Amino acid sequence: SLSKLQLKAGDLDPRLFSRLRHLQKLDLSDNLLDKFPNSLSLPDLRVLNCNNNKLEDVTALKQFPLLEELTYENNVYLTLNDDYKVMFLLQNLRLLNGKDITKLANQVRRVNSRKLTSKVTAHWEKFFSDQLPEKYTAEHVKSIKKKFLKSVQTNVVYGPSSLSEFTRWRVKMIAEEFLACSLGLELNSDTEPEEKADENEEESTESPREAAEDVAQVVHIYDPLVTVTPSKRKRNQSKSSPGNKRSKTQANTEEEAAEDVSAEPLHFLQCHSKGNSREDFKTQLWSCVFEPVLDSGARKDPIVNSSRTVATCGGESVCLIDCETGTVLKKYKVATEEFFSVAWTTLTMVIGDSRKKAHNILAAAGRRGIVKLIHVAADFCYGEIKAHKKPIATVCFSPTQETHLFTASYDKRIALWDIGIPDCDYNFKASQLLVLETASIPLRIALVPTCPEQYLLAGCEGGCFAWNIKLDKGQKSRPFEAIFQFPDEESMTTSHRVDGLAFLNDDVVVSKSSKLGCIYLWSWSRSFDAKGKGCQQTMSAVILAELEWSTTDMSYLTLSTCPAKEYVFCGDEKGSVWMYNLSNYTTAWSSAKGKRSERKISPTQILKWPELRVNGEQPPEILVNNVVADPAFTYLVVLTSVNITAIWKKS
Repeated sequence: SLSKLQLKAGDLDPRLFSRLRHLQKLDLSDNLLDKFPNSLSLPDLRVLNCNNNKLEDVTALKQFPLLEELTYENNVYLTLNDDYKVMFLLQNLRLLNGKDITKLANQVRRVNSRKLTSKVTAHWEKFFSDQLPEKYTAEHVKSIKKKFLKSVQTNVVYGPSSLSEFTRWRVKMIAEEFLACSLGLELNSDTEPEEKADENEEESTESPREAAEDVAQVVHIYDPLVTVTPSKRKRNQSKSSPGNKRSKTQANTEEEAAEDVSAEPLHFLQCHSKGNSREDFKTQLWSCVFEPVLDSGARKDPIVNSSRTVATCGGESVCLIDCETGTVLKKYKVATEEFFSVAWTTLTMVIGDSRKKAHNILAAAGRRGIVKLIHVAADFCYGEIKAHKKPIATVCFSPTQETHLFTASYDKRIALWDIGIPDCDYNFKASQLLVLETASIPLRIALVPTCPEQYLLAGCEGGCFAWNIKLDKGQKSRPFEAIFQFPDEESMTTSHRVDGLAFLNDDVVVSKSSKLGCIYLWSWSRSFDAKGKGCQQTMSAVILAELEWSTTDMSYLTLSTCPAKEYVFCGDEKGSVWMYNLSNYTTAWSSAKGKRSERKISPTQILKWPELRVNGEQPPEILVNNVVADPAFTYLVVLTSVNITAIWKKS
């Protein structure tokens, strides 16, 4: 037993382990292993426990061919695809995470392999067999191998879409074996990295445990023959009418468009369906937020702390998605709920052995007015807070007090809660610290970055308001301290729906919408008079600039910011994402005499919704309810009104 020793992969010394020729049982649970060294050489190993580590890959386990029992629960990066990989690689495996997998493993090794082999062979015969000249050179072979491997991984699909990563992995293996036999190629003869194929499929993954029993058919969200190429729409460029959609051949050959854009579509997922129905294109998706990186220590740089895992919510479910692979890592469902908002915090919790450890906790809330608290790594919803009697529109955690959670509700109140820290049995005590009275329903909330323990800003149905939230003031229930007025068509107004609100940096606030087609950037420090007497004062927002945006009157299409890269994002009523790079403006705005930019700032780029086919048809009206980038702006997650999550990657 080498459990609970803080071991990392480098601590497993092959020179030592290779001498353990007769070791049969090894316990490496509760350590910090992210991988296995390739040459541990334990030829007689039968039982291996790797629970509660940080493993990212299982393929190195093939070095233990006699393994019969394997457990690796609570390795948050491992998915159902990894379960299938070990079933294939370890021919003697009987128990996986405590379950008898004999029957399923036989199917994976035999039936699955047979079907995939015939599909790979058919793909070669149909598209590639006539591409090699009679007398071919090594260069010919290398070129055709690269094309064939890429094509076969993209186009050969089989089994449930939740297993697409496993299928691609097996298809590549089978294709390489096939080429080795037919062309006399060595396996892995070139060292080029594997190219990721597009994830052209619907995801309908449950939690990994449920998904293991699910044998659904693959459903393509878009036509697999079309390479989806986003087009870059410049200002004043005419919008393409439905009559001049590109043909399939055009879509495949438009290399220039693909190079011209700054982001390309990676995945289109349909993972919030009601009752897992594939026909559900009505569930609205509302909120998404990237998971914070654990163990980042003192490095508070948001770029360093950027993660590729995002939590999304809509309908009855909350999903955890790996943006790079498109894999749905976890899914939480509450049949009677409609989730509107999710938020992350990192709590230092005492786990079973009295050691303190940082864990990410996800809060999710919606129509029922209840906040669900989920310990993601343990796959456990450990508690709930009955926060309001009416729906909760949005939630957010304090950046400085990790247990402080704000909930904004249709009951026209914003509450501040201390959610407490769960003990080793997940007992916790939540308490209400503050209630902020709003004159209308709060839609978006933001803590002021320079003083997050003193001021909160909210965009509401009836305007934009600020509250003093300092806890040393005795008053538990508080009216707003300020309401901000903005220009509308003729004059200044306080009364308008503010359905988008976020800070671009420590001072610049981005909000919409007191007039159509416009997003305002304004200065918090110049607009808010902290020395003002009394409360409920009207203050004029000091406008720095206007962003040109869609002229739609559609509400609740919210905006977001990426402060580290100085970007603003906002989706529209046509499935497009408007992106504004404001790095050239922020220095001027921060100077004492910073003047308003007279002209409206046009979007740096508009990402257009690709031509997606669902059952052969384009979905109807696609509204982008929310669009969020990770802190480093590597991925862009787009949530729509038609139950599709689109993930774009910055090229």
